[in-house]
Amino acid sequence: MRGRPVSYRTYQKRTAALAFAAALAGSAVLMAAPAAQADVVDVNYQCKTPIGDKSAVSPIDIKGVKSGSAYKLTMSWQKGVSSSPVELGKGAMTPSAVITVGGADSGTVAVSGPANAAAIPANTPIKINDLSGTYTPKKSGKVTFTAGVLTIKALGTTTTCTPSNSPKPSLTLDVTAAGGSGSSTSGSSSSGSGGTGGDSGGQLPQTGPEDSAIALGTLGGTVLLTGAAGVLWLTRRHRAVRR
Repeated sequence: MRGRPVSYRTYQKRTAALAFAAALAGSAVLMAAPAAQADVVDVNYQCKTPIGDKSAVSPIDIKGVKSGSAYKLTMSWQKGVSSSPVELGKGAMTPSAVITVGGADSGTVAVSGPANAAAIPANTPIKINDLSGTYTPKKSGKVTFTAGVLTIKALGTTTTCTPSNSPKPSLTLDVTAAGGSGSSTSGSSSSGSGGTGGDSGGQLPQTGPEDSAIALGTLGGTVLLTGAAGVLWLTRRHRAVRR
């Protein structure tokens, strides 16, 4: 026993809904293509303190979040660096640092953060709070961000910590300069821990942002073509039935 015949208007609505679903799925896949690559990189800091030279290795993480035509960069330390022979009371220590820009662009980005929220005991590694700053692209392409000099001000003294192991970039972004100016230049991709700073732990192999974007774009195009083919087949089948 055959079911009730479907009206042409109902069929049009179903066909439109199918096409919309296919397009939406393809768009979602394309939007998922990554434009950044980040790694935690070990940085070997050599610090010049008021009481002599000290050294410490800390894994550094740099994240970038797009904000208008610029990016907000956040630099994080997973271990403390340097130390103080006396206790540093709440709010006594203020950190700042620079991030070195490379790849398609060049320069530095100054990052800063709040003073210590709790007292730091004497002769213990100084934990640095997250530092943030703003990067505005001057050129388009792959841009790398690498940990630079760290400055710690406390009790009227200044401690300067310089990376000594030529660390690799902690972050790579595919950026576009304001107005689309500048040419796209291949930057070095970020990976693993830097130089002699040691291994920050086993990590799964990573592919570059361009490889992932191409693969996801191909998948999105396949989804769109599949949806369009399905709509075309249903349209022809419905016309054949009506005849």
